[in-house]
Amino acid sequence: MSTDLVPGTRVSVTVPASSANLGPGFDTLGVALGLYDTVDVEVTSSGLEVDIFGEGQDDLPRGETHLVVKALRSGLAAAGMSAPGLKVTCHNSIPQSRGLGSSAAAAVAGVCAANGLAGDPLSTEEIVQLASAFEGHPDNAAASVLGAAVVSWTDIPVDGRTKPQYHAVSLPVHESIRATALVPDFYASTDAVRKVLPSDVTHIDARFNVSRTAVMVMALQHHPELLWEGTRDRLHQPYRADVLPVTAEWVNRLRNRGYAAYLSGAGPTVMVLSTDAVEPSILDDARAAGLKVMELSVAGPVRVERA
Repeated sequence: MSTDLVPGTRVSVTVPASSANLGPGFDTLGVALGLYDTVDVEVTSSGLEVDIFGEGQDDLPRGETHLVVKALRSGLAAAGMSAPGLKVTCHNSIPQSRGLGSSAAAAVAGVCAANGLAGDPLSTEEIVQLASAFEGHPDNAAASVLGAAVVSWTDIPVDGRTKPQYHAVSLPVHESIRATALVPDFYASTDAVRKVLPSDVTHIDARFNVSRTAVMVMALQHHPELLWEGTRDRLHQPYRADVLPVTAEWVNRLRNRGYAAYLSGAGPTVMVLSTDAVEPSILDDARAAGLKVMELSVAGPVRVERA
């Protein structure tokens, strides 16, 4: 039995973008980035109104199929609450379907808004679980919830009936590390890009990625001089190069210049983690090639404010 929220109750959620995998940590490592979507939610007496400004305003649905709305409903149900009506206003700065965690940010925003409206009954672990369920993996969602960097993992039950359980812990990031995103002007479907991955990999490649993931955890926290080595990967980026040739070209170009560049999530964004700014001439070349350059900080956790 759910309890109706009072019309006029309001909450505002500011959720950071994220970058997943960080090279070798496939579906495991993530980092929150200083680029934000803001979602304002008001409980109304009836109906559903969705307004969208900024990224995705011409393409995203404005009804129950909007991911923020679906996540809101999920969060409210988990909190034992319901809303007679909702007004949802999205101010989006995170590029859609570019490998910067836009869908995870939407899921996190919806769940956190529901939790805020309900009086914060959900734990952080429950928020990670609910938001990650929309993605099927917790790296992006956990980064947006927890901030900084995350190590995440999924427990898949063997009975085939119980839902997967998503977990994450936050890692502090060395204060000198910054992010530079090179964002192409085309979309990439996570599902489509995953289809090019092989069902099996060699023991040598698996061992390589295990070691580099461990290196990356140390690089993020204490040894940023190891970022280049820590972003090496053999499990997914080589296979995605053929379907994301622009991305592969820029990752290789940057790595050949000594930058810790990698495919951000499923792409097509190229991400660089570094302690110094990327050389201006390289960024000028990227802009001339039609890529949008975004210089970003490592972000803190999602923020929720009640009106």
